Amino acid sequence: MLTPMPGYVTFDREMRIACTIAAGCAGLLFAAVSQAAQPIIDNERVTVWDVKWDKDHANPAGPQPNDSVTVWLTAGATHKAGDAVFSHKGTLTGEEGTRFIVVDLKDHRVPPLPNNSGYPNAFPRAGVKKLLENDRVVVWAYAWQPGTPTPMHFHDKDVVVTFFDDGPLKSTTPDGKSVVNEYTFGAVRFNARDRIHTETLLKGNQHAVMVELK
Repeated sequence: MLTPMPGYVTFDREMRIACTIAAGCAGLLFAAVSQAAQPIIDNERVTVWDVKWDKDHANPAGPQPNDSVTVWLTAGATHKAGDAVFSHKGTLTGEEGTRFIVVDLKDHRVPPLPNNSGYPNAFPRAGVKKLLENDRVVVWAYAWQPGTPTPMHFHDKDVVVTFFDDGPLKSTTPDGKSVVNEYTFGAVRFNARDRIHTETLLKGNQHAVMVELK
């Protein structure tokens, strides 16, 4: 039986404790990073991230693996809230000191549906503003008016909607059935195409930026 050198047992014990602590800290760090890196929407068409880029820190978004659209929730030095910018694959998007939504566009394109509904397409419509359009997306900004329903309309494209206020919208289908959806500042929804409805702002204010996918 080997006799350990003086102090070896104590050193070995301290090293094992230190390694255990280090492993635990690494695990916590990995968990925190993994939790922070979770997208808010992820499907075959898009991955959507809600990003807050604090001043004097690295951009948490990083270069995007695909073409993307960035929608600013808060204003910065060069962008105001509600701005939308299209970026090509590999671009570092966002702005320091702001919160923004990144819509990462996957390589799974779906053509718009033919509209045989008898109702107009969702966009364009009265009061809407087109922010940008290219071969991947059409981006719109729209503000609902309290108590005034939108025209009944047909969604021919999938759409990612970012909301900028706290205001509930009542959605009503042609058969008269209604559902009330509560939306708050910073909420993001992916809505699939092939829908017919009208929307009414029940109270408060609500406006949104809609990224229609081509």
